[in-house]
Amino acid sequence: MQPLRLHSGLVAPLDRANVDTDQIIPKQFLKRIERSGFGQFLFYDWARHANGSPNHEFTLNHARYRGATILLAGRNFGSGSSREHAAWALLEYGFRIIVAPSFADIFRQNCHQNGIATITLPEEQIQELMTRAHAHDAYHLAVDIERSRISDLHGFAAPFVMDDFRRHCLLHGLDDIGLTLRHESHITEFERQRAQQL
Repeated sequence: MQPLRLHSGLVAPLDRANVDTDQIIPKQFLKRIERSGFGQFLFYDWARHANGSPNHEFTLNHARYRGATILLAGRNFGSGSSREHAAWALLEYGFRIIVAPSFADIFRQNCHQNGIATITLPEEQIQELMTRAHAHDAYHLAVDIERSRISDLHGFAAPFVMDDFRRHCLLHGLDDIGLTLRHESHITEFERQRAQQL
């Protein structure tokens, strides 16, 4: 996965609490076994009317948020089932950072395994950022993973807390497979010795 160190991007505000994974990527789109092809169905039931036409009132369908890479959300984002497809859909759509007051634990882990940083800020700071995102046509945030700091060009700056292990993995682009492959020579040697004993 791609390392994530310092990211500056356009912000899309999704001012809803308790957004579950079935809303992020509805169950009817989980038939693929690849990790690709899910971005087009992100928030499908909100982004489209029952007849399939675009819902122009939905945030991500607004032209001003096209190309957003930072999603601002309400509390308990990613609740519901543990489907990793939700992280795949968000990443393929273009989001590298999600900022919210709280996240479901398994969803947060799935995001970090796919190179998406989940940033937790207090509710009042989230609301301040929501206000700024609505007020500016092209509102950007800068997220410094290494220094655990988030800021904009309009005077907002705040620290955030991130687990050291998660930070290390994001900075170096390491998922569980990547972490394992760092020990590839030891694994190969173990398998060689094991084969000789059999």
